[in-house]
Parts: sequence; C-alpha cells; structure tokens
Amino acid sequence: MKKIVTSLISGVVILTTVFGFKLAAEGSNESLVTINESQLTRDEIKIHREITVKNEVTILGVGDVLISGSIYSDARTDSGFDFTSMFEHVSPIIQQADYALANQETMLGGESLGLSGYPIFNSPKEVGNALKEAGFDMLTLANNHTLDYGEEGVMNTLDHLDHIDMPYVGAYRSSEDKATLRKVDINNISFAFLSYSYGTNGMPVPDGKEYLISLIDENKMESDIKAAKEVADVVVLNLHYGEEYTDFPNEYQTNITSIAAEAGADIIFGHHPHVLQPFEWLRTSDGRDVFVAYSLGNFISGQEGVERRIGGMAQVTVKEVVAGPASFTIVDDPVFIPVYTDRTEWWREYRVLPASEMTNGILPNWQAHFNEASEHVGRWMDDVKIENNK
Repeated sequence: MKKIVTSLISGVVILTTVFGFKLAAEGSNESLVTINESQLTRDEIKIHREITVKNEVTILGVGDVLISGSIYSDARTDSGFDFTSMFEHVSPIIQQADYALANQETMLGGESLGLSGYPIFNSPKEVGNALKEAGFDMLTLANNHTLDYGEEGVMNTLDHLDHIDMPYVGAYRSSEDKATLRKVDINNISFAFLSYSYGTNGMPVPDGKEYLISLIDENKMESDIKAAKEVADVVVLNLHYGEEYTDFPNEYQTNITSIAAEAGADIIFGHHPHVLQPFEWLRTSDGRDVFVAYSLGNFISGQEGVERRIGGMAQVTVKEVVAGPASFTIVDDPVFIPVYTDRTEWWREYRVLPASEMTNGILPNWQAHFNEASEHVGRWMDDVKIENNK
C-alpha cells in the first residue's frame, strides 16, 4: 500500500492513498487528521469529520444468462428470435440502476454456427438485443462456456455486441483489446470493470490467442486490479468460479476473493454455481469495505429445481463522500432482489419474475421460497435490504 502523501502547494492540501482519497481542500481552516504513516482508514475519517455525500451511483449485477435449447426455441419467430418478453417484468428494476451488468454465460455465435444447448452452448445473437433493451449496460463474458464454439463463437459474439453498441468485458478481439481497460465515468465517479473465469471446461485456448478469455491467474489478476485502481475510483470485478450447485463458497472462492479485495476490487459479483450463495462485506487492510456476492445464481436458465430457478439481483450504492479536506468513495446500501424463472410445463413462455409478479399459482408457497433465499443470501450480511414483497 502507498503511504499518505501530504503536501502544501499555494494553500492547497492534497491527500493521496491507494484507495481513492482525491479531494484537495483549498483554503480550509481545518487541521488534518493526525495519522500514523499509512494507517488512514475511512473509520478514522468518520470519527474526526462530518461526512457529506457528494455523488451517488447505483450498480446492479445479476446472475447467469444461460440460454438452453428450450429458451431459444421459445423465442423463435417467423423472422428470427425475440427474447424481449422474457425480461420485461424485471426491466424496470434493471433500468432504475445507474449501471447494470449481466453474466452472459453462453456465446452469441448465431445460427451460422449452429445453435445448441447443454453441454456445448451456442445462442442466437438476439439475446444481446433483448438484454440491451431490458436495460443492461455491459455484459461479462469470461466463463467456462466462452470457448464452447472456439474463436469463431467468441468473435461472432463480439461482432454483434459491437454492432448493437453493447459493451463487454472478459473476452476480447486481440491483445490490444484485452489491454484496454473498460472504464466508465458516472456522476463524477469513475469505474473500472474486470472479468475472469476459473477455466473453459477443457476447451483449449488457441496458442497466441490468450486474449479470447480472461482466466484467473492470481498474480495477473492482482496486477490488473491494482492497475485499474490507479485510474478509477471503483473497481467492479466479475468472477466465474466455485463449485456448481453448492450453497456456500469453497476455499478457492474465498481465497481468490480475498486476493482481489486486497488488490483493490470494491464490488465483486460471483457466478457459476447456478444457485445463490451468501453476500459478505470484506474489510481490507487499507480500511475499505468490499461488497461480495459469491454467487447470484441463475438469472434465466432451463435448469430444473426451485433453487436453480430462484436467482438474484444485487445492487449497491457507490457514494463519493467528503470529510473535511478529504474525499473518498464507499460502497453502501446493499440490496438483494430475488427473481424466478417461470415457464410452462411444456418449457415455453419463459419469463423472469420479481416478487411483485409472483403468485402461488406460478410457484406454490412462493413467499416462503423467496424468504428462504433471502435469509440465505443475508446470513453473513445483516445490513442487506431485501426486496421480496409484493
């Protein structure tokens, strides 16, 4: 961690730390907080200064968009595919966020490559259009199915996402593209987005084309996060990891998550288990509270079982706060919004539903199931707000 650098230049006090103090107090009569070398933390600032929220940004993440054969068959029309109605009931929730991300689990290689479902996936390109219309601002692409259809599947996906102006992260066109940090400024707060996967289900990464997918390499990931933190106030990290169909993170997940948090990640959305896992705050050595959702489950899928059909949306509010001469960002106000993948017994009429659209006819005892999912997600985080009522 960098040490605090305090200098006086024409009456301007400048504070710099690795975790984002950035405001210079000009002409302030307030004395600086006395800090022992590099041990400045947000808690100490809060004790010594009145806190004012200057800017806010809401960031929303959802689980796996896992397009099975029954889903794209349901979306087929006379002229192609239309997935729009599947997301229309959750679109208002997505659109209220300042920035929303979805984990696109299957590549959008299109019909020219041949469509397929489990276990080797390739989906219609129109999935991307529907997600954009629903309100998503970026898709994360690093997962164990990224290379199901090889380089061509990835390139077809990126071509279409570029065509519809949908940003992506985790799979890239070239080494230069991979080296280009996805950075977005929202309400005067800067965000960097990164995405990594544990593997590719054994699908080989072509020699010299490692840019096609970002794989978890502890040293490289740590370096990437630190570099991103140098140029952005907030680092949002998407990790595809863990063991499928398990309710709690395993040791690999917790180790990787801790490394990422210490390196500078501020918000971590986890994917791959296809079921919900708990949220958690991780306190880092530099005093940051990092939001972690170890697994958001499935956002939409054709998988069986209530626990695989109830997924989640996680939202946090990033706040730029001012305390005397210092300004810094914090992650606050976690929210969990359970959703359910509804369909007929004939695997048709797919739709993702929030609590406001649920009935016992759709899912018997739905409120008890949503409550159970919410309690599970919040078991390690007592301040998470649950939105699971009509």
